[in-house]
Amino acid sequence: QLQLVESGGGLVQPGGSLRLSCAASGFTLDDYGIGWFRQAPGKEREGVSCTSSSGGTTNFADSVKGRFTISRDNAKNTVYLPMNSLKPEDTAVCLPCVGSWGQGTQVTVSS
Repeated sequence: QLQLVESGGGLVQPGGSLRLSCAASGFTLDDYGIGWFRQAPGKEREGVSCTSSSGGTTNFADSVKGRFTISRDNAKNTVYLPMNSLKPEDTAVCLPCVGSWGQGTQVTVSS
């Protein structure tokens, strides 16, 4: 009934860019804030960004500040996480959370 489907991960070389997407069904995404998280093998899950609501302020982790952004397409009930200047340390499974967890999409940054 309530579902998040994310995509956009992949393999990119250092300095490259990817855009993650998260599409919601069963509820209106614009009514909620959204958090993005990531988890690398053998490491704890960490928060990447937190947006209070559509058009609100987004806080980013220091590790991604200035490189990641947030955008929305309300007509498609979808939010996006454009990621620029990617580094090998960004390699992780990235997961959205809007009241519940998405399944995650793999981001791999490697030469």
